[in-house]
Amino acid sequence: MTEQKSSPPGEESEVLVVDDEPRLAGLFASWLTAGWSVSTAYSGDEALEKIDESTDIVLLDRRMPGQSGDDVLSTLRSKDDDTRVLMITAVEPDFDIIEMGFDDYLVKPVSKDELLTALTDVLERAAYESSVQEYYALVSKRALLEKEKTEHELGESTVYQELTDRIEEVAAETDQAIANFESHTDFAAAFRDIESGSDEVSGSLPDNPN
Repeated sequence: MTEQKSSPPGEESEVLVVDDEPRLAGLFASWLTAGWSVSTAYSGDEALEKIDESTDIVLLDRRMPGQSGDDVLSTLRSKDDDTRVLMITAVEPDFDIIEMGFDDYLVKPVSKDELLTALTDVLERAAYESSVQEYYALVSKRALLEKEKTEHELGESTVYQELTDRIEEVAAETDQAIANFESHTDFAAAFRDIESGSDEVSGSLPDNPN
């Protein structure tokens, strides 16, 4: 298992904003002021050149000329790079997201509050064990699909059934850790929001018990 990357307490988190539209990348970067150290990249190739061990999280567009956001994400995960990835894209989620190794997924247009909430939540989750991170990511994907797909489409999808089965497996493997976290009011509220398919996940995780 790879070591989880996160900035030491008191240091700014390193954020890379990747979008082939410079004005949009600049807008997202302008929303991240105090507490963030922000850089931008306007292509997948440039993103891969800039991502290193100091990068805490990448805000990643999917549709880009040359190397797409999907390609960038696949390259990172193939190298066991555990940099957190928040997809921000105009691409509506489809069943292909189940196999993608992102931490969260926002559909454009995105508000400042929505971006900051998702970014903060992903970075806070990075402090927890990998099984809890996986559980949160899987439940988020299920919520995205349940928002976009009909009951018939979900029922006909083998990969969706595999996703729900995996959620149950991870929950069983980490039931005590998840039970401890869900006992925290804010964490429980966040999961209620995710599982109901809400647009924004509010609240934050409890302090790291480790």
